[in-house]
Amino acid sequence: MADVRNPTPEYLAFWRERHVCTLTTLRPDGTPHVVPVGVTYDPEAGVARVITGKNTRKVANILAAGPEGARVAVCQMHKARWATLEGRATIRSEPEVVADAESRYAERYERTPRPNPERIVIEIALDRALGNA
Repeated sequence: MADVRNPTPEYLAFWRERHVCTLTTLRPDGTPHVVPVGVTYDPEAGVARVITGKNTRKVANILAAGPEGARVAVCQMHKARWATLEGRATIRSEPEVVADAESRYAERYERTPRPNPERIVIEIALDRALGNA
């Protein structure tokens, strides 16, 4: 297991490469909801971020968990390499938080996200890192 705040250089490099990831949330009935997303990883802050529209199922699942947030996992893989980050997700909508997340996304994915006035950030306070990167 990697340390979320002090990952190995290889683990961090893998999270800096351009890969589509998955986000797993739990529906109110407890069944998993898995969707493709872009993820940015900030080990210094111990946070992963996903930008999305505020009216998505993933956001509804996180909000349904209550003010403490929801347990989630983000994962990426490429051939035999894989990495998963787990933690508690909350929803952030402050303009400066959204702008920062958009900037991080643009850097990792080498493209500026399309304008979306309803964009929010799923911010994941990380507590576990797994992988073979």
